Amino acid sequence: MQSAAPKKQATLESMFAKRSPTKTTEVISVDEDSQLAGGKRPRSRSGSKEKRKSPSPPKRSGGNGWLGDLITEPSWRKELQPVLQDAAQGKGLLSQIEKFIDTAEGKGATVLPPRPCIFTAFNRTPFDKVKVVLLGQDPYHDIGQAHGLCFSVQPGVRPPPSLKNMYKELESDVPGFTTPSHGYLQSWADQGILMLNATLTVTAHEANSHAKCGWQQFTDEVIVRVSAQRERRVVFLLWGNFARGKKKLIDTSRHIVIENGHPSPLSVKHWVGCKCFSKCNEALVKAGHTPIDWKLPATVTMES
Repeated sequence: MQSAAPKKQATLESMFAKRSPTKTTEVISVDEDSQLAGGKRPRSRSGSKEKRKSPSPPKRSGGNGWLGDLITEPSWRKELQPVLQDAAQGKGLLSQIEKFIDTAEGKGATVLPPRPCIFTAFNRTPFDKVKVVLLGQDPYHDIGQAHGLCFSVQPGVRPPPSLKNMYKELESDVPGFTTPSHGYLQSWADQGILMLNATLTVTAHEANSHAKCGWQQFTDEVIVRVSAQRERRVVFLLWGNFARGKKKLIDTSRHIVIENGHPSPLSVKHWVGCKCFSKCNEALVKAGHTPIDWKLPATVTMES
């Protein structure tokens, strides 16, 4: 692995300053699962249209900053304090995204995941506990699937094709792993994996519909912040061309980057046999971390 020269550490204020979004040459959507039929609207997993209902978003109590208020984990609130303060004053990046979501919902759109789940990745994995960053692209956009962790779906939802391919690789790569009947991956987040989608919201049935509203600028800076401020080495898992395009944000002289194909059926030939899960644990042990227990419970219940 080549080591890049350490970059000059930026202040949080300058990191969250408005800048032009970075460009990538190719995009492989995490939500390709629901685009395999030429981008057609996916059928409900229950067999009937829209049978699964999404929780209604909470009503605003007035004023600005409702989006920032959804980040409740103390270490992330401390790390993101300047941008949260801006949002509370109705300015800055989160305020821009908040207005975009309000406008979409005002026109009748269903925004996913439900508001309380938008920052699940942050609220379940404190900044000072992050030891792995798993980067996805876009939340699943069928009703009832997304709950704020990349690749994960709510309990009771059948695992999408990408997740099924992840399970197949886990079975061949991790001794004792047994594929569960669900796709709820919260136990990984609770062990220190920041399961971060580059875009944190989506309009129902419209993949990548929020990709240009500011989320990717926000999450790019989150990646930079983890790279710059985490004292211990972090393992970054970059699956597919979109995620691999984020490597430039990471100080590879300090952290470990594991790159491989995406588990989507559209690129599975580049995924099979990658052994990224065992490689991740080997890297964690070398860095002095406890390895991830990739095994998932047989039964799960959605936690708030």
